[in-house]
Amino acid sequence: MAKTVSYLLIGSTESYTGKSATILGIAHQIQQKGLEVAYSKPLGTYLNGIRSGEVEEDIQFMNKILNLPQNQVKSPLLCLDSETIEKRLRGNDSTNYRQSLQAYLEPLGGDLILVEGPGNLCEGSLFDLSLLDMAAEIDASILLVARFHSILIVETLLSAKQHLGNRLLGVLINDISTDQIQVVESTVRPFLEAQGIPVLGLLPRSELLRSVTVRELVHQLQAEILCRPDRLDLMVETLKIGAMNVNAALKYFRRGRNMAVVTGGDRADIQMAALETSTHCLILTGHIPPQSFILNRAEELEIPILSVDLDTLTTVEIIDNAFGQVQLHEPIKVECIQQLMAEHFDIDRLMNLLA
Repeated sequence: MAKTVSYLLIGSTESYTGKSATILGIAHQIQQKGLEVAYSKPLGTYLNGIRSGEVEEDIQFMNKILNLPQNQVKSPLLCLDSETIEKRLRGNDSTNYRQSLQAYLEPLGGDLILVEGPGNLCEGSLFDLSLLDMAAEIDASILLVARFHSILIVETLLSAKQHLGNRLLGVLINDISTDQIQVVESTVRPFLEAQGIPVLGLLPRSELLRSVTVRELVHQLQAEILCRPDRLDLMVETLKIGAMNVNAALKYFRRGRNMAVVTGGDRADIQMAALETSTHCLILTGHIPPQSFILNRAEELEIPILSVDLDTLTTVEIIDNAFGQVQLHEPIKVECIQQLMAEHFDIDRLMNLLA
């Protein structure tokens, strides 16, 4: 008798909610129970500033971390980019991708196949590969990952429940700030459970998970590296703007941890104050070179200095955006998500609901 394959489709209410991190955490716990998992991501996205090839890198990274054999992981069935979308809109692509999904996933085996869904509930609809399309085609249950912005998250999840119906197995609410944990636990969770939406996990915000490498900031800002190009793997957790007097700046910087400090290239006093605190990267605007004593001190402290040909507001916006697009390619982040999921996600309840 053929073994029944179980699919768990991990979806989200918006992009960058932590689907990949959730999959890593679930897979790790399932593997610890002696069960086999497989992983696939049918829909790759090259829009929203994602670099070509990055989707493939993500898949290879998942493969490596989960230590899966080649027949237990699949590259995308379809990659969304401008050319692919325009071809579909013009009627030059009539492929039935929904029908292709079964054949695409067929070679995968294991006790549970984890399928990473699209960026939101609508993405992929043009190709009949929306979250609900996928779930219906492969008879999958859906775990929805939502990032916490406010208690109005209940409206988003109620709407998702109406859209997904009985396919929705449960939700994981991610990135909950410390001051909101209690209200989510005491108010949001009971309300959602009463509405028939199992809450399988409440994950607190982690500055480490939201952090980015200096290397990624160099790429995003198209910055010039003025010193310590060998230290671009330093992790940046917080952003500070140096635009005040030096005494106020020192107090301000001392409250930060593993910072990127953005300040004018002509503010040597602020630059020195930043270097003497928990700064992992100094970003100078205005394309003004720093004074030699600043460069010498940064060399001694092994702190990279970047120069950008941008104004402060634009620089800050780009860095904020980078914090929102969490990548998991550092081992320390993988350990962090595995620990968070072990502490705050109910894997046994998930398996009972799947069974």
